Formats: sequence, structure tokens, C-alpha cells
Amino acid sequence: MGGKKDCGNHADDDLRQSCRRLLCILFTLAVLAGVVALILYLVLRPTHPRFSLQDATLRQLDLTSNTSAPQLSTAVQVTLASRNPNARVGVYYDRLDVYLSYKYQQVTLATRLPPVYQGHGDVDVWSPVLSGPGVPFAPFLAGALGKDVESGLVIMEVRVDGRVRWKVGSWVSGHYHIFITCPAFFVTGGGGGYSVAGAHGLRFKSPTYCRVEV
Repeated sequence: MGGKKDCGNHADDDLRQSCRRLLCILFTLAVLAGVVALILYLVLRPTHPRFSLQDATLRQLDLTSNTSAPQLSTAVQVTLASRNPNARVGVYYDRLDVYLSYKYQQVTLATRLPPVYQGHGDVDVWSPVLSGPGVPFAPFLAGALGKDVESGLVIMEVRVDGRVRWKVGSWVSGHYHIFITCPAFFVTGGGGGYSVAGAHGLRFKSPTYCRVEV
């Protein structure tokens, strides 16, 4: 009986030692992975892609406000440019949804851009048409829009919501959420309301840089 008990203790000791070795190996691998990731970050220092709004042509801006629920119909063609400033990191744009907003309210449907890979220092340009027929519009925003047009300055925002991946050599990261906000300044000579005829009097002021969050 005593011999069997000793063999059992010996087997338990071997199992404990094997578990300790496995834990040590896993811990060492985790530390090495962290060190490699830190070195890659310090060497590569990836920065966000740089977006700019190059142009915006307002084709329609119709506001129906003779009811308790105003509706806004908008159509605008925008030209977005993106540059990858990284020397060693490529960017996969897997999904980019673009829409127009006014005072944080979305006023057009989201338009999806075609997926693209952006290499080191590459520049890509998109020119989607954003449209929103009969979008319910908050009554207080209807008044604010009218005042903006009358004052000769309408500020809208082109927003991009999407997902990207980073590429370093043959390694490709998982997906990251990217959110881009581009201010769009439209100016007019003032007067004339904000119907289709008024929209033709609104002109894009100048290219603007966008805020990029990843």
C-alpha cells in the first residue's frame, strides 16, 4: 500500500511541474509578444490617414416647412481625398459610409464607397453624390437653416463612418473603427430663401481638412 501511495505522489508532482512549465512558457510568449508589439509601434509609429474635403457642389436644398413635421431634401456631390502618410504601414479601407449632416442631424442617406488598399504615401480620391429625399427635419433646425442662408453662410459636415485594417509587410491587423468629420462651408450673397433656387446661390467656400478618429 505504501509503495502505491508513493507512486501516486510522484505522478502528482510530475503533473504540477508540467503545469508550471506550461504556465512559464505561456507567460514568456505573452511577454515576448508585448515586447514585439511595442518595438513595432516605436519603430513604425503609425499615424492616421489624412483626409480633406476638396469640393462640394450643392445641387438641391428643398425645405418643406408648411406642416408640423418639416422635411428636407438634399443632394450634394462631394470630393474627398485621403493620403496615407506612413512610410511602412498600408491601409485597407474595407468599409466607408459617407453622409451629410447639419448641426449633428444626418440629412442624406449613407453612400458606401468601394473598398480600396492604400499603400505607403498613396492618395485616393472619391466623388460620391449624397442625397436625402424627404428627410424628417426638426422644426428648430428648419428655422436655423433659414437664418444661416439669409446670413450668407451655411455650415454642414461631411461624415465618414467605416472600418480599416493596417498592413505591415505580410502582417495584417484586425478591423479598427474609423470616423471622419469634414466641415463644409457654403456661402451666398444673402437673401433668396432656401429652395432649389436658393441652393444654386450657395457655393463651396474652400477645401478643408478633416478630423480623423481611429
